[in-house]
Amino acid sequence: ETFKRIRKKRNNTVLTSKEIEVIQWLKKGKSSWDISRIMSRSESVVNFHVRNIVKKLNAVNRTHAVSIAIGNKWV
Repeated sequence: ETFKRIRKKRNNTVLTSKEIEVIQWLKKGKSSWDISRIMSRSESVVNFHVRNIVKKLNAVNRTHAVSIAIGNKWV
């Protein structure tokens, strides 16, 4: 039952366009520094987006968040 609630919550999660862009770069193995250079943003802004993604997806870390996003066909 707990799994169903988490799964339902994940399916209703809305990522912003910037978060989607960040998670797409994470999927390609880019570091926060790499992404900051690609997006012309500071590394702290990228890390802010990563933290939000991890929180929204109830993930343990960025790798887990990418796995969830792939599983839900968001990236």
